[in-house]
Amino acid sequence: MTVTALFADRAANWARYEDVLHKAFAEKGLDVNLVRDTDAPENVDYVIYAPTGPISDFAPFTNLKAVLSLWAGVEKIEGNDSIKVPLCRMVDEGLSEGMREWVTGHILRHHLGMDAHILGQDGVWRNDVVPPLARSRTVGFLGLGELGLSCADAASKLGFQVKGWSRRLKTIEGIETFAGAEGLRDILTTSDIIVLLLPDTVETQNILDRDSLNLLPDGAFIINPGRGTLIDDSALLEALDSGKVAHATLDVFREEPLPEAHPYWAHPRVTVTPHIASETRPETASQTIAENIRRGEAGEPFIHVVDRTAGY
Repeated sequence: MTVTALFADRAANWARYEDVLHKAFAEKGLDVNLVRDTDAPENVDYVIYAPTGPISDFAPFTNLKAVLSLWAGVEKIEGNDSIKVPLCRMVDEGLSEGMREWVTGHILRHHLGMDAHILGQDGVWRNDVVPPLARSRTVGFLGLGELGLSCADAASKLGFQVKGWSRRLKTIEGIETFAGAEGLRDILTTSDIIVLLLPDTVETQNILDRDSLNLLPDGAFIINPGRGTLIDDSALLEALDSGKVAHATLDVFREEPLPEAHPYWAHPRVTVTPHIASETRPETASQTIAENIRRGEAGEPFIHVVDRTAGY
């Protein structure tokens, strides 16, 4: 039986996805009519969706079975009340691999003090500071979803003491886990490096504010590839200026692109990367899309369904 899937993202991404989606559908044994637009929305079974695309009103899609997001984050999608069917976020191995590599690289950069050598070559031989072993450094992860777990596991395998915090307590081998307000206090007061991989929800916005930043050990490092709203920017700048926070590596911001006049750009203790920690790769994302369509057609539960009451 042929199903119709509407690719509802910007035109530039159609060229990146068309062939790999067809390949993924064929590998799953699916007969999919993949279209970019339609004058018969009632015939569409699945919408492959990104907020940058042309659709905001899903009401005309009266026989829709699911909305399959191309984005890992759904804060710009889940509030759309016209979506009456399951909304599935993007979880794919390419996204996890990319995030794991970026986060691990910056953990090691700060752990080993690489900046002092890369940026400080002035002809003076200094060998009085030797980095500790990973086993002597604690890395705390705020967020233990797919990406957080992948990165925390990688850090643990490198020998770091790894702690993780999530909204609901989880049990994970090799990682000391926390939840709730007291758990957040515990992880902040004992982590030398904090990695933020939480979703953007009412509960997580400004999770690093003036009070929580003051809980960190003096000279802690912050790595944020999660969401720009997780950090109170003014409070972080104060903590950086005072030396409470030694350095912040930031990949996401409240406003993107980050305005040229923003103080992060020129701050000597801030590294700005332009939202490149990881991205959805068409080759691997297409496998997730195809699997969810296969499940929908087989009457099986969809994977990575968004809990719209929780916001992720």
